[in-house]
Amino acid sequence: MKHLIDILDLTPAEIDELIDLGEDIIEHPAKYADKCRGKKLATLFFEPSTRTRLSFEAAMMELGGNVLGFSEASSSSASKGESVSDTVRVVSGYADIIAMRHPKEGAPLVASMKSGVPIINAGDGGHNHPTQTLTDLITIRRKKNTLSGLTVGFCGDLKFGRTVHSLANALARYENTKFIFISPEELKIPSYLRSELEGNPNVTFIETESLMDVMPELDILYMTRVQRERFFNEADYIRLKDSYILTPEKMTSAKDDMCVLHPLPRVNEIAASVDDDPRACYFTQALNGKYIRMALILKLLELA
Repeated sequence: MKHLIDILDLTPAEIDELIDLGEDIIEHPAKYADKCRGKKLATLFFEPSTRTRLSFEAAMMELGGNVLGFSEASSSSASKGESVSDTVRVVSGYADIIAMRHPKEGAPLVASMKSGVPIINAGDGGHNHPTQTLTDLITIRRKKNTLSGLTVGFCGDLKFGRTVHSLANALARYENTKFIFISPEELKIPSYLRSELEGNPNVTFIETESLMDVMPELDILYMTRVQRERFFNEADYIRLKDSYILTPEKMTSAKDDMCVLHPLPRVNEIAASVDDDPRACYFTQALNGKYIRMALILKLLELA
């Protein structure tokens, strides 16, 4: 494993190995406190981020390493017209590993071709966000003790949501997986994802507009935001928007051990009153992101 650009760069066995390491870090943090002493992580964030950037920085610090970098393009030489390739060539002389977020799809892949150190894609436009997918996977496995045989509901904007596409692609490699895609007609999964799933013997899936009809079946509910700007007219948005807001009332028909996930940030698609429900796992999910990124840094630096 030299770089991580796409979640499909990892085999299921490599994902399981990363999750095993992440869980060991959770259970025995002191064992890892000095693993990256003398190592530096560069965070090259060409667009704003809260959880991803800070969790990478916290991950490296908890491993005993140091962090340098920038949090927006305007504070880098990109504002002067410097190319991604040139930035990465320079920074790879200053750091041992790079986490990079960029608004342009494919930018981390280009960076990986020019870098002398491992590149982690921390999000490239609407394309990939593999460490978010690893965050989702470790959370699911810790809650369910497996990544196989699960019924997973994805709710909201399934057309444009990169986290939905990445997680579906990752889980589709595990046996006896059932997906339920819950969205308005305007925001159904893209045709490329539907085609891939239709040819996959591990997966069955259905599409529906009703969250309530399928709630009792779900082991995992992955919520995303329905954005007003995705609709062609205001009337359709107003008609549908409340259907995809998760409330305590809607949770009454769910399994006692269902797990609600959300990549965050949340706007209004999960009512704050759901937060106290023990099935609300999204803040734990965000915390798990730190641990799985610690595991990934260790693996890419060949320190574990």
